[in-house]
Amino acid sequence: MPEFEIEHITRYIYEGAVRDSANQIILFPIKDAYQDVLKQEITITGNPVVDTYIDYYGNEVGSFTYSEPHWYLNINSKIWVTTKHRELPVNDIFPAHQWEDLKRLQFMVPYIDFLKQEYFDGLNELRVIVEQERLKDDTPYQVALRFCQYVYEDFTYIKGVTTVETKLDEIWKLKAGVCQDFAHILMEMLRMVQIPARYVSGYICTSRNGMRGEGATHAWAEAYIPDYGWLGIDPTNNCIANESHVRLAVGRNFLDCSPVKGVYKGSSGHKLEVAVSVDEDNVLNGNDRQINEAHVTNTVTEFTKNSYQRHMEIIQQQQQQQQQ
Repeated sequence: MPEFEIEHITRYIYEGAVRDSANQIILFPIKDAYQDVLKQEITITGNPVVDTYIDYYGNEVGSFTYSEPHWYLNINSKIWVTTKHRELPVNDIFPAHQWEDLKRLQFMVPYIDFLKQEYFDGLNELRVIVEQERLKDDTPYQVALRFCQYVYEDFTYIKGVTTVETKLDEIWKLKAGVCQDFAHILMEMLRMVQIPARYVSGYICTSRNGMRGEGATHAWAEAYIPDYGWLGIDPTNNCIANESHVRLAVGRNFLDCSPVKGVYKGSSGHKLEVAVSVDEDNVLNGNDRQINEAHVTNTVTEFTKNSYQRHMEIIQQQQQQQQQ
């Protein structure tokens, strides 16, 4: 049973003083038969009270407000977690029965959200590829693995060409991106053949060199397989997400699972730094470790405008278009 110590630091640095920073965090690992949280410590600048609740998808969500003027905001989550290997599905000798079971799920509340496709310009092109990749006698499990391999082989893993706000249209044109982009494309493919698919945020914890997503937050997909349940599939690494993947949250897409998001009052822009460190050897050792700068990821090097500034720019653009 693997045990991991994971430290996840989120740091906002503002150009000037801001206040009334209201934030939502989804940094509480899922607890079930295959994952257990031994301990968790969350420290936040200003020591605000964090209120928690369980959202529609079963995720534990925290919210807090930091009212005092501040120039930076640190959110540090440290978890000690154990995972358990889950046996893989057994291919059914009667795949038609499983496909019939999936048809019945289309109108069942727990699965409806995970069957809705997101429209984008390349949808018809992707549909052709889906039909080509799917073989006549494939079980849902085999189809899921085949689609996973397609995304892994036909999309290039490149950091920095997309952001969490990049739409499917651009991802499809680029045929490139990172883990959340790969997961979104795979979910579209699965939903096209009526396999419920959901987005998963978390961490990949492995000492195997070459695994994409190490030292950062990670994302993959889960496909619902009849007579089995939710199967984690990682198209970024073309593998089953099992005991080396630690799950934080599930949802329809990234927006449902974003580890940290928030707003603040102030005219200043900000930059964001995120760092993740995984330690398999020093679980519960009590040592305060420094995160290696090489693990700092998703760093925005330029100050970005806050939500209020972007909102005002949109209004000004709309007014200018109406005057033309």
